[in-house]
Amino acid sequence: MSVTPINAIVASSLPVTAGPPAGRYRLVDLCRSEWAKLRTVRSTMWTLGVTLVVGVGVAVLATAEARAHWSTMTPSDRASFDPTRLSLVGTLFGQLSIGVLGVLVMGSEYGTGTIRATLSAAPRRLRVLVAKVAVFGAVALAVSEIVSFLSFFFGQAMLTAPAAHATLATPGALRAVAGTGVFLCLVGLLALGLATVIRHTAGAISAYVAILLVLPAIVTALPSSLQDDVARFLPAVIGTVVFQTTRPSWTFSPAASLLLVALYAAVLLALGGFLLTRRDA
Repeated sequence: MSVTPINAIVASSLPVTAGPPAGRYRLVDLCRSEWAKLRTVRSTMWTLGVTLVVGVGVAVLATAEARAHWSTMTPSDRASFDPTRLSLVGTLFGQLSIGVLGVLVMGSEYGTGTIRATLSAAPRRLRVLVAKVAVFGAVALAVSEIVSFLSFFFGQAMLTAPAAHATLATPGALRAVAGTGVFLCLVGLLALGLATVIRHTAGAISAYVAILLVLPAIVTALPSSLQDDVARFLPAVIGTVVFQTTRPSWTFSPAASLLLVALYAAVLLALGGFLLTRRDA
């Protein structure tokens, strides 16, 4: 005689609660789901914390060092000194942490297999990707702008007289500070696009690091006549253009540079969206 398991008896006695039909989730519902995923994962807080601490910490150290050695600087060094650029130098390290978070937003789901549950509950895959982009983009932009402005204010506070310092009213300063936050957000979205295409966390992080750090080294091996023409298209070079008040003549303008990074991110996200609808989860 067969015996019905007790958990089956209990389950059969419970009322059945109907959920939303598959694929009927609105974009706002998916955004709430992505926000819950993002804020409940410990790696998110750690990564954002590293972005904040490193960005502001490096700014304080760099500007304090410049202030301590101001009296020994040559006249030419003082003339070319850009206090805004120096206070934002920590954001170069922020590119790595915000990019890692962008990769984890998509790559972690493939690593754990939860992407299958996500796409089963919401079969409209492009809508899922749009929700991820919207939530991560909003968080990345907010945190990046906070890091950028805090780095600027703390950095300038260290540049006491007689060292040159800047305020947001200094020509180009506000554009550089706000633009740096936008740049960090865009490279984070670029990393999210890479993860959507590659579908592997370690592989996407490796590709992202290669774009930021390896490509500039490769460009230096090119003939000198080509280096500047190629280097101005690199995200790493674009970052240095955005966070300074002056720029070399061979680079794009800060606005054009940001648009170029936005184009890179859009292309990768579009390719990722296309592959997401064509490949099995």
